[in-house]
This record gives sequence, structure tokens and C-alpha cells, in this order.
Amino acid sequence: MSSLYHTLETRLRQAFDALSPGADPVLRPSERADFQANGALGLAKVLGQSPREVASLVVATLDISDLGEIEIAGPGFINIRVDAAVMGERLRLLLDDERLGSAPREPRRVVIDYSAPNVAKEMHVGHLRSTVIGDCLARVHRFVGDTVIARNHVGDWGTPFGMLIEHLIDLGEADAIASLSVGDLDSFYRAARFKFEGDETFRERSRARVVALQGGDPETRRLWQLLVDQSVAYFSEVYAALDVLLTPQDVVGESSYNDQLEAVVEDLDRQGLLVESHGAQCVFPPGFAGRDGEPQPLIVRKSDEGFGYAATDLAAVRDRVSRLGANEIYYVVGAPQVQHFQMIFAVARLAGWLPDSVHCEHVAFGSVLGPDRKMFKTRSGETIKLSALLEDATDRARTELAQRRPEQSSTEREALARDVARAAIKYADLSTDRQRDYVFDLDRMISAEGDTGPYLQYAHARIRAVFRRAGQEVPRGVTPTIAEPAERALALGILAWPDAVSAALSSSQPHRLCGYLFDLAQRFSTFYEECPVLSAPDDIRDSRLVIIELTARILALGLSLLGIAAPEQM
Repeated sequence: MSSLYHTLETRLRQAFDALSPGADPVLRPSERADFQANGALGLAKVLGQSPREVASLVVATLDISDLGEIEIAGPGFINIRVDAAVMGERLRLLLDDERLGSAPREPRRVVIDYSAPNVAKEMHVGHLRSTVIGDCLARVHRFVGDTVIARNHVGDWGTPFGMLIEHLIDLGEADAIASLSVGDLDSFYRAARFKFEGDETFRERSRARVVALQGGDPETRRLWQLLVDQSVAYFSEVYAALDVLLTPQDVVGESSYNDQLEAVVEDLDRQGLLVESHGAQCVFPPGFAGRDGEPQPLIVRKSDEGFGYAATDLAAVRDRVSRLGANEIYYVVGAPQVQHFQMIFAVARLAGWLPDSVHCEHVAFGSVLGPDRKMFKTRSGETIKLSALLEDATDRARTELAQRRPEQSSTEREALARDVARAAIKYADLSTDRQRDYVFDLDRMISAEGDTGPYLQYAHARIRAVFRRAGQEVPRGVTPTIAEPAERALALGILAWPDAVSAALSSSQPHRLCGYLFDLAQRFSTFYEECPVLSAPDDIRDSRLVIIELTARILALGLSLLGIAAPEQM
């Protein structure tokens, strides 16, 4: 079943197209009607008629008699009011649809590159956005039927590993692993860095160890693998605490592409794309210039014969298209890397590794700021760990729950506090246009009022409480009666679910889904105040139970796509 909005939009475009091929009307919700179509003004200029005359021609062509009524308003707006019986029948059909009207699309193989922490370093607030945005996109793509291949491109290679391995040797494997296993990665890294900067002998050992690592020395590789394994185990604990779906099997770090880097260079050289510049081997993709206006190079191989990020990223693109068979690739990486990825995609297309049939997108995002609107840090200036952030949110949720529901068992309270904390942190991030910075305000985020994750959880729990008081399941075979304005507003909100999913998917913008869910929760709140459910006559009571059941299902399903739980009780 096509969504109501999509059905109306399709017919409207056909009507406009019949008058002028390529005409592009806009259909949007309206305060004066359910939907308002704009576009007659622009078409009037093309046809040389008044907007109202054009609107009359559109209405004469547009047949929606099976859906509702249509009228012309103002200078040429087309207002559409959907028939209440049509809405009621569509709601009835949704009761037996697990997807609530959102049909799966033709499956695609989608690679999503996200999170990407560094080995031997702890995950901090700087990893939050990539992790939760990427996780949400993975959930949405899976929901619409895509095969999602997650790629956690961890930093597990490079010169720092020389000093890390030497520090591991100095500590002894047992003590080093004991330190790393409790998640104290930062202390391990700082200690290694301190020795590297202050001890010439250690520095020379570290440099020699890098050479051994890159040369494939078995013992060095074994020690390196210990560091990687301990770090990945720690990352997995953080993902579990956040309820993020990444697993150790999704970790495909920088080192995974080492054996492909020479082939990248050789292929570029064979195609005549490689140019030597200041001793480095580069590609100059068209359209990129530096501050001085000179062509901007993408350095594939540095003057010291080493490979940088560009070579690794090019190898990853080749692998994801040729071996994994990706139809779509998404890189959930911060906005400062915009030009880097533009150049990577441009070079990959020049080389033929990224055909036009494959969609490749940099899902850029802004920063998390503190109350001072600077990068979010502790008072001492240190970067805030993700684990500490979650614990702080959980503590606050636990305290609030204890005050609100003192009779709740400690086990139930602890589980709910975790759910609320995750909702607070994730929703605040996802509900912001990802390209913008946002201020991390835990007091606002943890609140059950306003545009927050806990507010949506509370709306879902409130509906479930109605059914507990009713002492019955949702009535089956009931076609809701849409009579009151609040019923109509909520019904239209329910029927807009497929379009909200499509909007979030097509734009890679989770905030569109968040905005829809918040609007739906507000519509329910108004409905609940103005339309009694349990005290209504039996037929109206059953009708309204169906409406709120669908609302609860959408809230739960929508929250699950955000990676947020929908508790039965709050």
C-alpha cells in the first residue's frame, strides 16, 4: 500500500505534468487543509495565465475522488482534505502490517564506514557522532531491506605502534594486558609517549620496531596483534553499553589494506594518473585547487616512500566495490574531512574503481560542544570519555527514577536508567541536523519534557499504561472513526510514517526521523487530552484504542531505528 502522501504527490505531479512536462509542484501539510499544493504560480508564468486559472486546470485534471476533496484557495493554492473514512480504512490495514506501511525497497548492498577509533586509545566524545549516526543509518538501511556491511575503519597502523609495542615489552605482556583489559588505554598510550619524548634509547628502539612491524617480523606482528585485540575488546564494551550494533567482525582497520597499496599505486601509474611532485607521487583530480589557486594534489605515496591515508582510502574504495559488490558506500566522518573525501571519490572515479552506478557519499557531521560553545572537554581540559559520559547520564536517570517511582526494584531501575541514558545521549545527537554543531547539555537531554529521547520513551510508556488499565488487547477488525480534530491530526501523523523513513534514508539525515517522532508524540499528547479513550462509548473506545496502538508501534519502531529502547513503563 502506497503512503497517502506518496499517492497524492504522484497524482499531483501527473496533473501538473499534463499541463507542462517537467513541472515540479510542492505538496506539504497545511493548517488550512490536510495538504496544500503549491506550484501554480511558477506554472502560470510558463503558460501565460493567472495562478488561479492554472490551479483550476490542475484541479480539472486531478482526480482524487477516491481519497478526498479538493479546492482552490487564495491566489492559486490547491488544498486537499482527505476523507475520514479513507484514513480509517488505511489505519485498519496497518494493524496487520509489521512495517506499518513502510514497504521494503529493492535490496542493495550498502557499506557504511563509521566509528573508527584508534587502537590503544580510549573512545571519547569525539567518536560519539560517527558511532551513533552510523549505527542509525545501518539500522534504517537494514529496515528497508538492504544488506548492510559495516566497516569499523580503526586506526591500527603507523609509527606510534613502534613506541606502543616497546612499552608493552618493557611492562611485560601480563602486566600490559592487565592494564589494557580494564579499559585504561589512555594511560598506556600516555606512558609510551612520555618515554618516547624523553628517552633517546627508547625512541631508537621504537623506530626500529616500526621497521620490523612494516617488514612483517612475526614477533612484532604478534605483539601488535595483542594491542589490537585488547583495544577491540574494549571498543566492544563501549558499543554494548551504548547499544550500538558494531561487532569485532566489523573491524577492518587501516592495516587490512596494506597488501593492496602497491597495487593502487601501480594501477594509477599504468593509467597515467600518477604525477611526481616534490618527491611524492600524486594525482591531481580536476576541480581542486589550493589557497594559491594551484592544482591541489592527492598524495598517494609520500616522498619517504611511505603511504598515507589517501592510499589506504583508495584501496578501501576498490575493495568495497570490486570484492564486496557495494551499490552504495557511506563514510560517516566529521565535516573537516570534506575535501579529503571529495578528492578520494574523484580519483577513484577517474581510475574506474568507482563507477557511476555506485553511490558514494561522505556523511559529514559537526562537533559536540560544551556550554561555552567550544569543543566539549572536562574542566581540566581533557577529552571526555564515552564511558564516563554514559555513566553520568545513567546516574542522573537513576536518581530521577528513584524519586518518581520509589517502589521500583533496583534491578528494574538499573535497566531502565540505562535505557533512558542511551536515549538522552543518542537522541540529542541524532535530532540535530548532523551538519551542525550542537551543545551537549545533559540536564536538558535527560528530561522527559521537550524534544528529548526520554520524552518519546515516556509517550510510548503512557500508551502502554492505557492498555494495562483497559485490561484488554487492541481490538481487531475495527475501522477507526476519525471525527475530532485531534483524531484527524494523529491519524495523519500515523499515515506519514513511511514518508519519514524515506526522508531519513534518502538524505542520510536521522534528524528527519527524530522530528517526525517528536511531532507524532505531540499529536498523541493533544489527542490524549482532548479525546477520552477508556471513558468513551464502546465503539469510540475501540476506535481510539486502535489509533493509540498504532501510535505506540510507530514510536517503538522509530526509536529502534535510532538505536533507542521503548520501555513499557516509565
